[in-house]
Amino acid sequence: QVQLVESGGGWVQAGSSLTLSCAASGSIFRINVMGWHRQAPGKQRELVADITSSGITNYADSVKGRFTISRGSAKNTVYLQMNSLEPEDTAVYYCIGATNYGTYWGQGTQVTVSS
Repeated sequence: QVQLVESGGGWVQAGSSLTLSCAASGSIFRINVMGWHRQAPGKQRELVADITSSGITNYADSVKGRFTISRGSAKNTVYLQMNSLEPEDTAVYYCIGATNYGTYWGQGTQVTVSS
């Protein structure tokens, strides 16, 4: 089992920056990929960014150049640095940890960007 706890969400104005953090516990050695998904009101959940255990990153086109995903030195944490936030980035952001046995999800953290 893997448990994921997010932090760092909040309310900001457009153009601002925000950093989300996610800490994994439990069977963290099984995690191959950590990342972030988001779900805006009335929309499907979508991938924002993810990063493999070897550091390969992947971003949604809508956030490329604005968001940066990274993992902590202990490998059980993942961060999402979000710059130049737009109202369209408003969503609940979920941390994920993918293993060979399934994908685990955090409870989500709300990010609200006002224009």
